[in-house]
Amino acid sequence: MSQQQTASSGKLSQIFILLKQALKGEDLDFTQGSIRRAVLLLAIPMMLEMAMESVFALVDLYFVGHLHNSSHAIQTVGLTESVLTIIYSLAIGMSMAATAVVARRIGEKNPEAAAKAGVQAIIIAVAVNIVISIIAFIYASEILLLMGASAETAVQGTPFARIMMGGSVIIVLLFLINGIFRGAGNAAIAMKSLWIANIANIILCPILINGFGPIPAFGLTGAAIATTIGRGIGVCYQVYHLVSGKSLLKLHLSYFKPHFEQIKALLKIATPGIFQFIIASCSWIFLAQLVATTGGDHGSAGYQTALRLMMFFMLPAWGMSNAAATLVGQNLGAKRIDRAEQSVMKTAKYIVIYMASVMVFTFIGGYYFISFFTNDKLVQEVALRALQIMSLGYIFYGIGMVLISTFNGAGDTWTPTWVNFFGFWLFQIPLAFLLAKHFNMGPTGVFIAIPVAETGIAIAGFLLFKKGRWKTIKV
Repeated sequence: MSQQQTASSGKLSQIFILLKQALKGEDLDFTQGSIRRAVLLLAIPMMLEMAMESVFALVDLYFVGHLHNSSHAIQTVGLTESVLTIIYSLAIGMSMAATAVVARRIGEKNPEAAAKAGVQAIIIAVAVNIVISIIAFIYASEILLLMGASAETAVQGTPFARIMMGGSVIIVLLFLINGIFRGAGNAAIAMKSLWIANIANIILCPILINGFGPIPAFGLTGAAIATTIGRGIGVCYQVYHLVSGKSLLKLHLSYFKPHFEQIKALLKIATPGIFQFIIASCSWIFLAQLVATTGGDHGSAGYQTALRLMMFFMLPAWGMSNAAATLVGQNLGAKRIDRAEQSVMKTAKYIVIYMASVMVFTFIGGYYFISFFTNDKLVQEVALRALQIMSLGYIFYGIGMVLISTFNGAGDTWTPTWVNFFGFWLFQIPLAFLLAKHFNMGPTGVFIAIPVAETGIAIAGFLLFKKGRWKTIKV
């Protein structure tokens, strides 16, 4: 065997070992050793985790897209998901706080304090979300109408929206507990929980939507039941690993007693984090409503289809950016500021390569992806135009995600909150409204505003990253 073949074989062997270790899930020290290896060990399971999160919406979209009057069903799924982004904001905000504090404590070699912080985050999130779930369940029909759904769509979609919104506490727990595991550096458990949840959803969706044997066909409502049960199974898997005592984080019953100092510290980080994502979510809700009112049912369904496909490709990049949050938190805890900064730059490099590849892939296969999810020609036409315009900003979306995760992982949640406020509310929304209404571009104007605003956010994030305030935050 030649020297070149031996070297190639050795590299493949190393890649295989790295993949195996990343997917296995071990408690590792990310404050020393190769930064490249640390990024990949965290990024691989985090990317797969986020890909699985996006599969939920795509599975629902696929099955309901083939129902009778699919434009109403697709619109219901899309508009409900847009409203659920507010609940996701709560989940992600608390998840970010948990990741930042747990990662910092793990970096300080204090796993007991990390476990206590994780439990207090769960207590806060569940208490708040129960109230939100009840209100959303009661007013589901009114919420759909407010979002721009037609009266017929609202009538057909209310049971779906009620189940999805009423069961949102499960969504919050899924995000939050995964954030705790990510902070501890065990991203594989977070990934596996979503694999399990998705397998359950994929099996249950066709059975509950179309019926099977003695099980009746629930139609659109069946998609909501399947998704909620699937996510519930994923949460059961997470809880098992939290209480089994096999991981670095070992929970005790005494940790569930409210600790108000710890709750206060978590809320200090989580509150701007929640606002950060509510700002972004409200912008997406406004855009969805603007498309629905200027493009009608087909325009709205097309936009929602394109958005789901875009999120499918972007969520793995978000997973990769979460690796930066864990590495920044743990290395700041270990007082390795230089290593924290190098981790961010290495992650950004990988994310740019990934997003550039996805952009090319989207342009080549966009029509085929869309036609797989809907056979309505008018919906397909709008969806393809939306996907091609929005995907122009993929590289900037990726860079922005890494930088936002860096600030959040350091516990500096105010900086990205202000970036989002200016980028989304003071720039993206006015630009979309101006193009759609004033220049009569309709939904196309909204599609253009998205990559333009995301590019501005990425540039602002990079300038603030270089300023370096995130390195001095105490959590």
